[in-house]
Amino acid sequence: MRPTPRVRGAVLALASLATASFTVPVAGSAAARPDAPDPTASVAAPSTHSERLNVRVGQTAVVRGRAARGRSVVLERRREGRWRTIDRARVDATGRYELRHRPRSASSGRVRVRVTGTDAARRIGRMNVYRRSFASWYGPGFYGKRTACGQTVSDSIRGVAHKTLPCGTRVTLRKGDRIVRARVIDRGPFHAGREFDLTPAVKRALRFGSTGPVEVAL
Repeated sequence: MRPTPRVRGAVLALASLATASFTVPVAGSAAARPDAPDPTASVAAPSTHSERLNVRVGQTAVVRGRAARGRSVVLERRREGRWRTIDRARVDATGRYELRHRPRSASSGRVRVRVTGTDAARRIGRMNVYRRSFASWYGPGFYGKRTACGQTVSDSIRGVAHKTLPCGTRVTLRKGDRIVRARVIDRGPFHAGREFDLTPAVKRALRFGSTGPVEVAL
């Protein structure tokens, strides 16, 4: 006796069910949580909408932004040729994050925000941590002469003199809201209580007087 078409269809359906494979989400796993990040999905670099990167020693640098919900992000700083984590945070349900860092010493270095476990990162500039210093300036009587670091002093050269920092060391100077990056090009100053001598170009850029306080990040 031949099976009817309806019976044959039921048999085929049962065979299909017997050979099919199913993936059942385990409670608490990433697949079971619809808001959890997919580790196989491509991740966009985090964005930033608020940055406070120029601070004094003891103040807190803050970076706020947006990234994929459920991810973790880290604030990294470039030091000695490597990116080093200085803070981490979880992206909240609205896609926002906040990273904070309170440095203990003066320094200057590039920073970025990276999504953990990925290469998705965004460089956001340079974090400058300042300490108070005292400076003077020099130049007109030395134009055309060679400095201790082999530079020629002129009205346009941007540089500073320091007693011990290696020649070519970059320093970041701040006066009010003005910031200047310059290199060590000479030795000095040789007056007690002064740490830096500024060339005329640096003096003008900072709107610096004859002598007085500046902030420095090394």
